[in-house]
Amino acid sequence: MSDYKIPAQTRIGHVHLKVSDLQKSLDFYSGLLGFEIQQLYGDQAAFISAGGYHHHIGLNTWQSKGAPRAPEFAPGLFHTAILYPERKDLAAILQRLIDKKYPITGASDHGVSEAIYLDDPDGNGVELYWDRPKEQWPFDADGEIEMFTRRLDMEGLLALVK
Repeated sequence: MSDYKIPAQTRIGHVHLKVSDLQKSLDFYSGLLGFEIQQLYGDQAAFISAGGYHHHIGLNTWQSKGAPRAPEFAPGLFHTAILYPERKDLAAILQRLIDKKYPITGASDHGVSEAIYLDDPDGNGVELYWDRPKEQWPFDADGEIEMFTRRLDMEGLLALVK
């Protein structure tokens, strides 16, 4: 089994989150971030997506309705990463977060990508990011990717939507 490699074209199709309040989660993921509701299961679950896909994110209260946030220092989801197609799209959502006064917990340039971090209503981490073209990724002398965490040029990013 040590020779097995997952096929290169494999993608993560969706994430399914346990949430405490479905409407608060829909207000965040659909109302703020703009995901479209594909299907509702009463007040217990929703499936949402970008562009009409069956679902990128599932939300449910089956085991978590009214529950408190999970402890910060416990095993579980660190964040869900939402990949935007273009840098200008990341700029647009950043401006929307600022306009709506939604708290941003971090913003970083990782060399291969630029990212904005926030939490959903249940404290689940959310990363909004775009990937630079591979030709622009930083590589070391041995040809290995050299990712880093540096300050995101938010002013430069926001200039794309002005």
